[in-house]
Amino acid sequence: MALNFVLSEWSNTQPNLWTVGLQTLPLTQGVATYSLPASTVMILDLYISTGTTATDSNDRYLWPVSRTEYASYSNKLSQGVPTVFWYDRLVSQTVTFYLVPDGNGPYTAKFYSVRQNQDADVAGGQNVEIPYRFYEAYCAGLAWKLSEIYAPQLEDKLFARYQRSMVLAQTQDTENVNLIIAPGVGGYFDQ
Repeated sequence: MALNFVLSEWSNTQPNLWTVGLQTLPLTQGVATYSLPASTVMILDLYISTGTTATDSNDRYLWPVSRTEYASYSNKLSQGVPTVFWYDRLVSQTVTFYLVPDGNGPYTAKFYSVRQNQDADVAGGQNVEIPYRFYEAYCAGLAWKLSEIYAPQLEDKLFARYQRSMVLAQTQDTENVNLIIAPGVGGYFDQ
């Protein structure tokens, strides 16, 4: 149980790159809301593909909106090419599109989502689903969780060890890409 509590904690400190995957969801004309797999923890990026083949397909990135923003739309049944989505993180998770998909598709929602870590089943002989660089953090997290019950006098020391090893592991759990920030100064000059 303590092993799975550590994994549950990690699911709350997203994203864990080893749990990210691309999912596809065919959209139907007139249907705004779709159910998602129960293992979905969050949607990172979502885009709509139009067309039927790789040669005639176009992708359009969709921005997420909050529940309040979605509630502010006056006609939630307006059809067109979807432009935004609302991800509702209930127990039975859904994604709702605005505009509602029209008949000019086909449209396919493609999204990178984070899924829940698979449970640890030591008795069943299964390995825990984590990359090698997280092994020390996992063991330290387990020691800390067990100390809460069996050795409370060591809890602070083991928590510090766990935090240190977790920071080291998370430092390497990133996409190695450049970050470029450029100011948009075009509007500051008279032509």
